[in-house]
Parts: sequence; structure tokens; C-alpha cells
Amino acid sequence: MLLGLSLPNFTLLHVAISLLGILSGLVVLAGMMQGKRLGGWTAIFLTTTILTSATGFLFPAMKLLPSHITGIISLVVLAIALIARYGFLLSGAWRWIYVVTAVVALYLNVFVGVIQSFQKISFLQPLAPTQSEPPFLVAQLAVLALFVVFGWMSVRKFRPVASPFA
Repeated sequence: MLLGLSLPNFTLLHVAISLLGILSGLVVLAGMMQGKRLGGWTAIFLTTTILTSATGFLFPAMKLLPSHITGIISLVVLAIALIARYGFLLSGAWRWIYVVTAVVALYLNVFVGVIQSFQKISFLQPLAPTQSEPPFLVAQLAVLALFVVFGWMSVRKFRPVASPFA
């Protein structure tokens, strides 16, 4: 039992939190590309993305896995995003540091989502059974390319008006 839940129920909770993190992150990303702060959406995104990474460590494992390394990287990136957003209020260089770390955190969540999709969705499994086949690699490269472009656009456009309350 994990957090009082059976493994299937815990997995469902973890997936739901992950999807909420991705969806809210896409809203935040769209806002950043329009120069909007979106304080409430940002709080949801950062909270659910932290919970996604943290709950990933609660799954049974006998050794350090690539998913654990991704989770560690994500939590470090999210800590920096939190400091930039709420500690330094996006002042000076902390604006672009926040944008980059928020985009990287969202990318990592989507990156894992693509991996999980190819592992768990029945029509995708045959396309990349070992996750080294071209469909998997093309999907991951397309996601990476989109995040690089959207991240660059966000760094250029996200210049919200300074306010300690937003």
C-alpha cells in the first residue's frame, strides 16, 4: 500500500496528478508566450509537477532507475523555478531563469508522458516495443523541438509587470 492506496489506485492518482501538471503547465506556457503571469495556474502547475516527481519515488523499486534520475532533475529545476518566481519575484535575471526552469520542468513531465504512452497505450506499443525505434525517437525529438521553440518564445515574450501580489 502506498499512501494508503493499492498500487493500481496509487498509479491512477499519480497519472491524474501528472496529467493535471501537464495541462496546467501548457496553460502557463501559453500565458508566458503572451507575456501573462497567470498566478493561479502557475501555482497549480508547480504544485502538481512537484507532486508528480515526488510520488514517482514512492513506486516500488530495488535500484536507482532512469525515472528516479529524471525525478531528481525535475525537483532541482522546480526548486529553482520556485525561488525565481516566489523568492525573487521574477526580478532581473530571475525572470528568464524562471521561464527556462518552468519550461524544462514541463518538458520533463511531457518527456516521461511520451515514454509512458509508448509503454502503456496498446496501439503505440507495437510501434516502439524497445523505445529505440524511429516512431518513439521522432516523437521525442518533436516534443523536444517544440519545447525549445516555445521556451525561446517565452523567454522573449514573458515580461510581466512587477507586482508582489501576482
